[in-house]
Amino acid sequence: MFPNLEAEQARNGHTNADVATRLGLSRQAYESKKRTGNFKIVEAINLAAIYGVTCNYLFSTEKKMSMGLRLQNTKNALGG
Repeated sequence: MFPNLEAEQARNGHTNADVATRLGLSRQAYESKKRTGNFKIVEAINLAAIYGVTCNYLFSTEKKMSMGLRLQNTKNALGG
């Protein structure tokens, strides 16, 4: 449902159980919220903080590159 959430979780090597624990949820509850998008505001803010991104980015329904990666890729393209 949220490709950027999936991407950030994978990029950071977090399992659903890892993230669920950090949010104070069961793994099953976290997986259900990922499928339905029914996160509480505090959960969404905490997820964004875990990954150092905005809620808008994390919960976008279109896949976007995170700003940090975009800057890194730009730096690499410029030979830096």
